[in-house]
Amino acid sequence: VLQIVKESQQQHGLRHGDFQRYRGYCSRRLRRLRKTLNFKMGNRHKFTGRKVTEEILSDNRYLLLILMDAERAWSYAMQLKQEANTEPRKRFHLLSRLRKAVKHAEELERLCESNRVDAKTKLEAQAYMAYLTGMLRFEHQEWKAAMEAFNKCKTIYEKLANAFTEEQAVLYNQRVEEISPNIRYCAYNIGDQSAMNELMQMRLRSGGTEGLLAEKLEALITQTRAKQAATMSEVEWRGRTVPVKIDKVRIFLLGLADNEAAIAQAENEETKERLFESLLSECRDAIQAVREELKPDQKQREHSLENDSGKVSNIQYLHSYLTYIKLSTAIKRNESMAKSLQKALLQQQRSDEDGKRTPRPQDLIRLYDIILQNLVELTQLPGLEEDKNFQKEVGLKTLVYKAYRCFFIAQSYVLVKKWSEALVLYERVLKYAREVQSGAGAHRNSLKELPDVQDLITQVNAEKYSLQAAAILDANDPHESESPSQVKDGKPLSERFETFCLDPSLVSKQVNLVHFPPGFQPIPCKPLFFDLALNHVAFPPLEDKVEQKAKSGLTGYIKGIFGFKS
Repeated sequence: VLQIVKESQQQHGLRHGDFQRYRGYCSRRLRRLRKTLNFKMGNRHKFTGRKVTEEILSDNRYLLLILMDAERAWSYAMQLKQEANTEPRKRFHLLSRLRKAVKHAEELERLCESNRVDAKTKLEAQAYMAYLTGMLRFEHQEWKAAMEAFNKCKTIYEKLANAFTEEQAVLYNQRVEEISPNIRYCAYNIGDQSAMNELMQMRLRSGGTEGLLAEKLEALITQTRAKQAATMSEVEWRGRTVPVKIDKVRIFLLGLADNEAAIAQAENEETKERLFESLLSECRDAIQAVREELKPDQKQREHSLENDSGKVSNIQYLHSYLTYIKLSTAIKRNESMAKSLQKALLQQQRSDEDGKRTPRPQDLIRLYDIILQNLVELTQLPGLEEDKNFQKEVGLKTLVYKAYRCFFIAQSYVLVKKWSEALVLYERVLKYAREVQSGAGAHRNSLKELPDVQDLITQVNAEKYSLQAAAILDANDPHESESPSQVKDGKPLSERFETFCLDPSLVSKQVNLVHFPPGFQPIPCKPLFFDLALNHVAFPPLEDKVEQKAKSGLTGYIKGIFGFKS
């Protein structure tokens, strides 16, 4: 049952959340099944209801009829759930369709009790029935009944997962993971306060939730943080206490520690990336809320700057604090991406793979450029210009990332065999690293989260020796000068028949044979004719003929009327 349902859903719209498309598929499949089984509900003029009974269960497609009926009602209910956000009246129709789906599931479970059905299908029918019942009770907010139904469904699927191979168990385990947040949510509403922490951890680990629970869980988390935010009135940063009056900022600051803990516990890079993006999005919203408060307070803020001799206002300092959080999070995200790229770069050096785009040192250079730009923005935050310790910390971090950026620039020069440039850059890396070591002193705690500079020095020393050896071998290689030259001038094949060159494009789809379209060439112009003799020709006089014509005009007309002839 579960495999049929999942395959149908994934292939017909639910991969993109299109419940209307899936409902249309269920209707068409029902029509095909009834036509194939000759199980029609009357004719064109009259409806005659027929029910599937145990006596006619000669074909498993009769069970498929009832399953598709339940799926059609369920998909319509989910479609109405999406539309109910803007049209609340559709919620009544939603509940009606869910009840219809449960009714079909009960019929399926009753038919599967027959001796003609195997044990696996019986269990899956019971689990399917429990799942739909739990969803109906969940929508009715009958938390205890919903929790019992979901727990029954979860138990059956866990037993089935243990009874079959790993490949078959994947499907059952996925359904168990889908149900678990619903069970936690029901437990929370019944009165289990520990379930709230588990729900938040589930949401943060997965980078968000989907399905029936998504909106309710987001609203619940926001509501819980809002209650906590009511008690939060101020925040302290770098020795200055700032009052926090904006609710959105309070909620963000309360959830900051949970988000950072979830990022630290993320299982893979993809989940970590989603959590970073979610945190940055929330931070941008909080900064926007502070900016809206700053606009009407512009004149008052300028007045306070004059009175306090350069000290920024509380709201401006709060804006600087949130901007600091945003820039620091962006730096951590880019550093995380750089670490994963470095691992991929090392794996590529150990095993060369064709047919895939492999990471290059240039990709890392771009990431470190962005990090350095973020550090420059940190030094320009209002209210921190006079903070010498802060400026010193940012300066040391800048030197660390400059050293790593310089190292990967040198690596890119090594790939194109520019040995002298690479050697000079390696020396620059060592210079930056020694400056960091000499200037760290009292700021070692702030440098703990940064990459280790000593490891970089060790790696650079090893790279220098291998670079010098490669340069000597390259200079003594006689085959390098004898190898045929590569085509670099872009000339077509028709213009270099006399020269042998290696041209890889000749075996590709875009072969450069001739210039097409051909270029323009000069040709003789069409001669121009000037009639010079026309000015020297004397034409015969025509005055006498013109006068006679003028006389015969009106006179001849009058004579013609009266019958006179000239």
